[in-house]
Amino acid sequence: MNNNEIAILAPANGEVIALSKTSDPIFSKGVMGQGFGLTPSDGKVVAPVSGTISMVAETKHAIGITTEEGLEVLVHMGVDTVGLNGEPFTVSVKSDQKIEAGQDIATMDLDFIKGKNLDTTIMVLITNSNDKIDGLDVTEGQAKAGDTVAHAYLKSAEEDTSDKKLSYDELATFIIKNVGGKDNIKSLVHCITRLRFQLKDESIANDDVLKNQRGILDVMHAGGQYQVVIGNEVTNVYDAVMKQLPGLGDNPTPDTSDQNDDRNPVSKAFGNLIGFITGSMSPVIGVIAASGVIKGLLALLTLPQLGALLNVKSPIYITVSAMADSAFFFLPILVGYSAAKKLNSDPMIAAVIGGFITYPQMIDWGKQMMHMFSIGSWNFQFLNYSYSIFPMIVAAWLAAVCERWLKKVLPSYLQMIFVPMITILVVSTLTLVFTGPIIQGAANGIAVFINWLVSISGWLGGFIIGGFYQVLVIFGLHWGVVPLIAQQIAGTGQSALNAIVCSTMVAQGAAVLAVAVKSRKADMKELGIAAAISAFCGVTEPAIYGINLRFKRVFISGCIGSAFGGLVTGLMHGTMYGFTGGLIGFPSFFDPKNPTNLNSFYAFLISSLVSIIVAFIVTWVWGYNDKMTMGKKVEKKKRPGTN
Repeated sequence: MNNNEIAILAPANGEVIALSKTSDPIFSKGVMGQGFGLTPSDGKVVAPVSGTISMVAETKHAIGITTEEGLEVLVHMGVDTVGLNGEPFTVSVKSDQKIEAGQDIATMDLDFIKGKNLDTTIMVLITNSNDKIDGLDVTEGQAKAGDTVAHAYLKSAEEDTSDKKLSYDELATFIIKNVGGKDNIKSLVHCITRLRFQLKDESIANDDVLKNQRGILDVMHAGGQYQVVIGNEVTNVYDAVMKQLPGLGDNPTPDTSDQNDDRNPVSKAFGNLIGFITGSMSPVIGVIAASGVIKGLLALLTLPQLGALLNVKSPIYITVSAMADSAFFFLPILVGYSAAKKLNSDPMIAAVIGGFITYPQMIDWGKQMMHMFSIGSWNFQFLNYSYSIFPMIVAAWLAAVCERWLKKVLPSYLQMIFVPMITILVVSTLTLVFTGPIIQGAANGIAVFINWLVSISGWLGGFIIGGFYQVLVIFGLHWGVVPLIAQQIAGTGQSALNAIVCSTMVAQGAAVLAVAVKSRKADMKELGIAAAISAFCGVTEPAIYGINLRFKRVFISGCIGSAFGGLVTGLMHGTMYGFTGGLIGFPSFFDPKNPTNLNSFYAFLISSLVSIIVAFIVTWVWGYNDKMTMGKKVEKKKRPGTN
C-alpha cells in the first residue's frame, strides 16, 4: 500500500453506507469530517485503525483514536446515544492505550438502543480530514468486522523551506499561497521595502508561516493593508508576484467601502485614507528620492569651497538639473497616474488632468496669480500646481467617481470618447476653480506650519520626533507622513521634519551595526552588516525587523540615539532640501538656491555623528550580547478599531 494511503477497517459486522446516507444531519453533511457509517448486525465493535486512544467519552458512546500519521479518528456508536449515559455500552480500552486495527474496543447493546427508538449506526469519522487528507474512498455494502472498507489519502507533506533561500519566483509562489491564494488578493502595490496587499479576508493569511520564511522580514496589518516586509529586494519579489498574477493590475478591485469589516467608522476612514495615499505615493517615491540626490550633488559641485566645479548657467548643469526637476515639476502627472491605478480608474485620464495643471501656460498664469473671474466679492485666481501632490490625489478620486457614473448613464457605444471628454472637462474645471485652490492652500499651510513648529520647538521637537518616529515604521504608518514631507519640499523647498527623520535611520543602522561588531555569531554579523548598510542608505526595515525589534533593547537603543540626533538637528535648525534620508542622503542638505549656506549640512554631520555614537554605545553596553535569546518576529498588530 502507498505510504500516503491508510486503510480503514469496518468497526463491526454489518452494512457500510456513505456518510451522506446517515440519519444525523451533522454527520451526513460532513461537519465533523469525512468518514462513513455502518449499520451493525451485532454489538461487537473493533478499532478501524491502529493508534493511541485519545478519548473515551464519559457516556461511553464515542472513542477517539489518533494514528501515527496524525489522523484523528472518531468511532461514534449510534445516533443521539449520548443521552443514554453509557448504559448500552461497554468499553474495553482506556485513554493513552496503544491499540491495533481490528482489536476489540467496545460492545453495544443493539436491542436496548432500538428500544429507545434510536439509530444504531456506527460512524467512523476523520475529524481533522481538512488538514490531513486529500480524499477518502469508501466501499459500500456488507462487511465483516476488520474488513478493509475505506482508504484515506494523506496530504503530501510540504517541504519546510523556512531556512532555505528561495528564488524570487519560489518566494512569490510561497507568498501568494500564504496570503490566502490568488482569489483572496484584491490588489497589490509595493513601497521601498514592503508588498502591500489588499486582501478580501486577512484572517485566512498565514502570518506565522510567512514571518518564519527566509526572505520575509515580517508581516504587518496596518492602514487597511496586509503588508509583507521584504527589504531591499522587494521590487524583484513584487515583479515575480505580479508575473504569477497576470491581469491583477487590470482587473477592477471590488468596492468594499460599504462592507462591515469590524472597524469603527473613524478607524475605517483613516485606514482607507492611509491606504489610498500609500498606494498613490509609493510608486513615485523612488524617482523623487533619486531626483533629490541628483539635485543635492549638483549643489555640492557648485560649492566655491570645492572650486565651483559646475557653473549654474552651464549647459551640463541646466541639463542634469532638468533631469532631476522633471520628477518634481510633473509630479501631478505621476501621482495622478498612480492614484488612478490604485482606484482602478483610467490612469490616462488622470495623467491628462495632471498634464493640464502643469501645462506651461497654466504655470505661468499661476506664478503671476492671474485673475480668472469673480463671483461677488470672491476672486478666483490661477495657481501654480507644479510640485503639488494633494490637489492631484483629489482630482484622481473625482475623476474615478465621474468616470464610474458616466459609464452607468451613457450607452456603451458613446463611452470610449465621451467618458474621457466629459471627465477631463469637468474634473479639470473643478480642480482649477474649487478643489485645487482649497487643497493646495491647506496643504501649503500645513507644510509651512510643520516646518515652523519643528523650527520653533527646536531641540525639544527634534528630541521627541527623533525618539519616536521609527515606531511609526513598525506599523507601516510612516507612509502617512511621507506625503506631508513631499508637500513641504514641493511647497517650501525644504523640510525640517525630514532632517530629523534622517537621523532616525542613521541611529537604527548604528544600533544594528553594534550588534554585528559585538557578536561572535557568523550569521548575526552577516545579517547585521547588511541591515546596517541598508539603514545608512535610508531603508531601516531590514534592521528593524531582522534584528533590532527581535531583541527589543537594540531597537530602543536606536531610538535613544535618534532622539539625541534629532535634538542636535532641532538645536541647529537643520533642514533638508531633498527627499533621500540616511547617510546616502547627504546631498539633500545642500541648499540648491544658496550653495554657500552650509548650516544644514553641518547639522547633518553632527547629528549623524551623535546618532551613531549614542546608538552604538547604548547597544554595546546595554542593548545586546550573544547570551540574549532572539525573540520571535514582531507579533501581528491589530488595526485600530478591530476586535
